[in-house]
Amino acid sequence: MVEHKFIQSSGFRNVGPEGAREGFEVRIRLPNYRGMRMSLFDGVDVTVDGETFPYEQNLIRLRDQTFNLAELREAADVRWELFEWGTVVVRKPGGLTPGIHRIAVCARVRSPYFPPEFQPSFVRDERLGTIVLP
Repeated sequence: MVEHKFIQSSGFRNVGPEGAREGFEVRIRLPNYRGMRMSLFDGVDVTVDGETFPYEQNLIRLRDQTFNLAELREAADVRWELFEWGTVVVRKPGGLTPGIHRIAVCARVRSPYFPPEFQPSFVRDERLGTIVLP
């Protein structure tokens, strides 16, 4: 089930084996009013407790596929449907400490019917999230 908020209330967690965390991930819903090709999605900036992780370095996972920014821009044959969630994977050796964190995201979305000078548009959200396991 996908929630109305852009940042979903579940799916905020560290990734990688315990003791050797590789980063963390944030679950998001589609940042558009209808399904879209992944090639129109141009990444997500993630900020946690004031530390920003730029969209150029973050990975996007949809279903069983993971995309870096160059792969996203070429993924015209992959469609993100309205009621699916995706995940932003952020590389941060050691992951995040357990506890409550302030999460902010800014997704970059290109619309095929907008003139280039108005691209991309930005979808922003923020909320608190809890890392439970170290």
